[in-house]
Amino acid sequence: MNKELLKKDLFGEIWKLGGRGEFEVLRDTRPARWWLVWLARSLLRREARALAALAGVDGVPQLASTNHYSLTRSFLPGVPLYEDRPDRAQYFSDAARLLRRIHRAGVAHNDLAKEPNLLVCVDGSPAFIDFQLASHSRSRGRLFRIAAREDIRHLLKHKRTYRPDLLTSRERSILDSPTILSRAFMSLIKPVYLFVTRRLMGWSDREGAAER
Repeated sequence: MNKELLKKDLFGEIWKLGGRGEFEVLRDTRPARWWLVWLARSLLRREARALAALAGVDGVPQLASTNHYSLTRSFLPGVPLYEDRPDRAQYFSDAARLLRRIHRAGVAHNDLAKEPNLLVCVDGSPAFIDFQLASHSRSRGRLFRIAAREDIRHLLKHKRTYRPDLLTSRERSILDSPTILSRAFMSLIKPVYLFVTRRLMGWSDREGAAER
């Protein structure tokens, strides 16, 4: 079995495993810094719960196995959104359909603002990856609906970047109406998040582009 390191950071390592066209992705928290192990494994559990709820859904990684310190999932062949720069109307309509399917399963992605988390697959179809921040709710209550709306708004931001002419009046209204939680995040939490991730950890907006 071939093994290729895709990413190494304070939260551990991500490896591409396999060969002959059959690949998986291993997220291993054992190499995480000792003071971040608890967070790395909390994010691992969130991803495992979300992927378990999305079993059988095309366009998202499929959970293969998980334990206390690692997670293995399917590898999705494709390129990040910013590399392909899709201008096909079908891509964004299919992405919206996929997001509705994810929400119906009770999962909110919570990190679709990052372009590397949206893929253009080899057949041109959309896929979403990196469910570390995802939340799963069986009841899909008010907080879930707020998070789901933010998922939609972030997807529409990408649509505005690549095909603004396709936006409907309703979609423009959603873009112009961030939730209270979103406004609070932008004003209170995001500056701290950017300081920690960019200044302390050295991440960029396109961090994680190899995690397919």
